[in-house]
Amino acid sequence: MVNKMKKGNYAVPSVVKAFKVLEIISESGVALSISELSRRLGLSKGTVFAIASTLQHLGVLVRDPVNKKFSLGYTLLELGRRAFVRKDPREIARKPMEDLVEDIEETTFLGVLNGDHITILDVVESKRELKITAPSGTRLPLLAGATGKVFLATMESARVRELVKSLGLTAYTPHSTTDVDRYMEEIEEVRKKGFAIDDEEYIRGVRAVACPLEAGPLPHAIWVVGFTTRLDDKKMGRVIEELRKTSHSISKALRG
Repeated sequence: MVNKMKKGNYAVPSVVKAFKVLEIISESGVALSISELSRRLGLSKGTVFAIASTLQHLGVLVRDPVNKKFSLGYTLLELGRRAFVRKDPREIARKPMEDLVEDIEETTFLGVLNGDHITILDVVESKRELKITAPSGTRLPLLAGATGKVFLATMESARVRELVKSLGLTAYTPHSTTDVDRYMEEIEEVRKKGFAIDDEEYIRGVRAVACPLEAGPLPHAIWVVGFTTRLDDKKMGRVIEELRKTSHSISKALRG
């Protein structure tokens, strides 16, 4: 049985439910019982037990023999390691990012497009006492700020418009673009320039610059974030130049 989710996209219900089980256990940070999973998922205990038992058999989940609760298994770690077995963007990007932060003195992030959101893979913090940061694993909205525009610029315009209409444009600040046609024009500008700018569109008092990376099948990007008080127009120009150099350097290393 296959359910139609969106135009051109299909999902097998049992697979979706299994993924939800993994996601809830991961986000909880602790082992969970069948009853707890059933309550959080809104599914029957029998359904949850069947899914969890199958995942346990595959090594994706492990079950404590005493309290009978489930936690993530080492198979996930192995799969994650294999996903980056050829070239891990985090390892390749780390030193160039550190050099960039040393030069511009602003926090720099590495992230990947993960479905309908962005996941931060690594961060090199500014050494300044007052800085902007977020831990690895943090999720960011796709339609927020410069990084999302960089990812959207790699897609066909029809797909971008579909995503924009589906997810909706949020007015995070008075500077956020909420008009679809204007937003599409901004994406086209990113395609031409090869980078995107966020001028207090996601967080007031914060500016950002993002560049794409050529990192294989998954879209990656690096971006610099800082306070508007430090990232004036003059410094933004230098940050854009240095970030583009860094992104080209990382992309070259990933290709080679």
